[in-house]
Amino acid sequence: MEPFSDPFLEPGVLVRHPVQSDWGLGQVQSVAGRKVTVNFEHAGKQVIDAGVVRLEFVGDDPRA
Repeated sequence: MEPFSDPFLEPGVLVRHPVQSDWGLGQVQSVAGRKVTVNFEHAGKQVIDAGVVRLEFVGDDPRA
């Protein structure tokens, strides 16, 4: 298996889940290999396997 690398996935980055839109906006808390911990507005902290789910980058916080 190839090592996973996505340069935009780092703590503080805002993302959305591509399938679970009802989770709302999420902020990356930590990245450990393929495991990305994201704190979502409506779903709390979720651990995402970034090798399976491609999180959608949100350039700016729409709440700002």
